[in-house]
Amino acid sequence: MAVDRLARVRGICLGYPETTERPSHGAPTFFAGTKTFVMFFDDHHGDGRLALWCAAPPGAQQAYVADDPRAFFVPPYVGARGWVGVRLDRRVPWAEVEAVIDDAYRQVALQRMLRELDRAG
Repeated sequence: MAVDRLARVRGICLGYPETTERPSHGAPTFFAGTKTFVMFFDDHHGDGRLALWCAAPPGAQQAYVADDPRAFFVPPYVGARGWVGVRLDRRVPWAEVEAVIDDAYRQVALQRMLRELDRAG
């Protein structure tokens, strides 16, 4: 399951302008230019989750977690900066996962990257 989910996340993330993937903290991590926007974790430090940690706009973390605390969570380390965790081992619609990833990219991407994305979209 983790391999399939990673492949799907990879396909989404690498579709954004100037996005690269490389390991960070032992996890596949996606960068918009030089800034991290999504991290993929499988059982991070034994937490039992298959999940994404995503940059999020102000207020989004609280809204997601309040709306569906079984699917969304405050991730360690980056949660204090407003990032949101998305459980991939739960039934979260992929359209919603894609929307969270899109928000994450838009949160950290440079303006020229956003212009390119919007032109292509």
